[in-house]
Amino acid sequence: MRNYLLFLNLLVVLCNCSCVQAQAKGNVIEVTKSANQKKITIAVSGKPFTEFIYPDSLEKYTLYPIYAPDGQKITRGFPVNPQPGDPTDHPHHLGLWLNYEKVNGLDFWNNSYNIKADRKHLYGWIRVDSILEMKSGQKGELKVSSSWHDQKKNVLLKEITHFTFSTDKNYRIIDRVTTLTAVMDTVTFPDVKDGFLGLRVIPELQIPSKQDASFKDDKNNVTNVKADVRSTGNYLTSEGKQGDSAWGTRGRWCLLYGTKNNSEISIGIIDHPNNPGYPTYWHARGYGLFAANPLGQKVFSNGKDSLNLTLQKNQSVTFRYRVVIASGNKRLSNAEIENLAKSFQ
Repeated sequence: MRNYLLFLNLLVVLCNCSCVQAQAKGNVIEVTKSANQKKITIAVSGKPFTEFIYPDSLEKYTLYPIYAPDGQKITRGFPVNPQPGDPTDHPHHLGLWLNYEKVNGLDFWNNSYNIKADRKHLYGWIRVDSILEMKSGQKGELKVSSSWHDQKKNVLLKEITHFTFSTDKNYRIIDRVTTLTAVMDTVTFPDVKDGFLGLRVIPELQIPSKQDASFKDDKNNVTNVKADVRSTGNYLTSEGKQGDSAWGTRGRWCLLYGTKNNSEISIGIIDHPNNPGYPTYWHARGYGLFAANPLGQKVFSNGKDSLNLTLQKNQSVTFRYRVVIASGNKRLSNAEIENLAKSFQ
């Protein structure tokens, strides 16, 4: 009888260990480098989370595509993998990226295949120099070294970015910490509109609109944006601004949510208290651009605020952001995103 009880206890211990291992295995973030492409895949126990892509054909690296917990993509397919009915405006809007419209006079934000050859010298590139760290586990880790350079490959900035990927049954999280260090004697980020952390979302998450719109950049390039009947999106900031009213306002976080295939998809971007310009201004457009721009304060505040960042040689600045993606039968609540913001302090 005693041996039988010992055997039962052993079975219980083994079962508990198996359950813990299975649960842990279910939350493993796998970070895997492609053997023949400039791509790193991030998966959740075999299910796609996102990809870090940096082919020579792109003017910057990006996280693309990005998936919600229910397996639906949250990023627009165009221009890399256009989907039926995809809007084709702003070809430089791809996945989740970080750059700026004007750095020592170069436009990193608007650079794409769509820029004519005789104007390419006005734009900047971000190239990956090396993959510093890759780690799979309960949290996935990816650390990358990159260079911001001009057409002649003169380097303005060195960038070190550390991504942390995590997940649970309710949402997925991307934490990004980017440090920029000046290589040139002086590197300036004058106060402009287009920047800084950007995400281009699926048409379903655009704000509903019955009217087409046009947008002009500082080089007088005009981009036409068509209204999309699939749109169900809405913005909400930590300060209570909603819809198109979120654009050009400050907030500790901003939430974009809408419906696709009967699933409520939520995307939250959380600013960090140590970032320059905190709390950030939201360059959150109804047509699907979801961006945080802490450096473009003048245009958003009608001249009341201004931030012209300058780095001297070897001087650095660090930016930290958290992106949360949720899906299910209800949107990410204010309380949930507040808790996620507190844990990111």
